Amino acid sequence: MPGMNTLNDIRVMRISSTEDTLRADFDDGRSVDLPLQWFPRLFQATQAQRDHYELLGHGFGVHWPDVDEDLSASGLALGKPSIEFLKQQRKQEAAIV
Repeated sequence: MPGMNTLNDIRVMRISSTEDTLRADFDDGRSVDLPLQWFPRLFQATQAQRDHYELLGHGFGVHWPDVDEDLSASGLALGKPSIEFLKQQRKQEAAIV
């Protein structure tokens, strides 16, 4: 489709969150809502800390300086949980087995 961003050039325009959801709005009009628990540092942060973010590289990434979290625009667009969350999941699964 002409004019649609690929994941290589998609850019975040705005981030917002609630107590359980992280929302990324992209430059092509798309938005994605992700479970906040997928991003443990943001999940444990206050609303003020989550609201304090910086766009990196004109929106190719997002940085939250208060909690030292960095996420890529393409990772958000793909709905990828953080590595930290995936490691926690693996530990929990291993403990069950």
